[in-house]
Amino acid sequence: MAKETNPAGDRPAVISIASHVVRGTVGNRAAAFALESLGFPVWSVPTVTLPWHPGHGASTRIVPPAESFSAMIDDLCRSRWLGEVGAVLIGYFGESAQVEPVARLVEAVKKKNPRAVVLCDPATGDGGRLYQPRETLDAISERLLPLSDIATPNRFELEFLTGLDLADNRDLIEAASALGPRTVLVTSAFPLLRGGTGNLLVDDREVMLAEHRLIDNAPKGLGDLTSAVFLARILSGASLEKALQSATATVFELLARTIKRGADELTIETDLDSLKHPMAMVQMRRLGRSMPKQPA
Repeated sequence: MAKETNPAGDRPAVISIASHVVRGTVGNRAAAFALESLGFPVWSVPTVTLPWHPGHGASTRIVPPAESFSAMIDDLCRSRWLGEVGAVLIGYFGESAQVEPVARLVEAVKKKNPRAVVLCDPATGDGGRLYQPRETLDAISERLLPLSDIATPNRFELEFLTGLDLADNRDLIEAASALGPRTVLVTSAFPLLRGGTGNLLVDDREVMLAEHRLIDNAPKGLGDLTSAVFLARILSGASLEKALQSATATVFELLARTIKRGADELTIETDLDSLKHPMAMVQMRRLGRSMPKQPA
């Protein structure tokens, strides 16, 4: 049997499973575009289709029938091109019934390529509000997190997943350590810089915080973009520290440029240099289990 080749050379394909919007840069419109711009072929799997992000107002929501979605996933599991895949990026689900088929796909990818990286962004809540059904959150926790190498919850999702009250970064570190995946990147972490925000990376070897100033009224899609860029840096061979620094700088720079334009959606397509070679400065800190207190 002929050896399978990857037409992208040493750039593996990424299966990106998330929402699709007609207008805007959230879900796969952010993640797939970022990955492709950084040189990675993308297999894009839409879990739900909308005209725009629901935050812009009421809109039609098209979720594929559960049987059809499951059948399509099984097609991918049997695909003769599965050997091209080096990573799976899991984001927003249209309904809880989609979780089990996606778990089957992850297992098929891992069987074909045990070194494939699986990143789960449990996109279920923000700002203290759970916007997905509890059964979806439970299914992600039970089926997908145990299969994942990396998870990228925001701090509110980490609370929902663990059932804990997380009052500071000490709490985030302990909760992230117990979540399951070896590497957990917590977005919207508690800042040590006054007027800032940060991404907290918790690994079985180290804990790091990347901070920048907080920008109010940010458009949606930052979590999708952070997950995609962090995964791309890891697949490119960056260390965890470099991947954290670069992904944080990329998202901060793109956000700052978007706000300066007055746009209501991330203007990723206009700022490819920021995506590929970010120049923004972020404060990097190595943290232990005993940490300085957040500013009052």
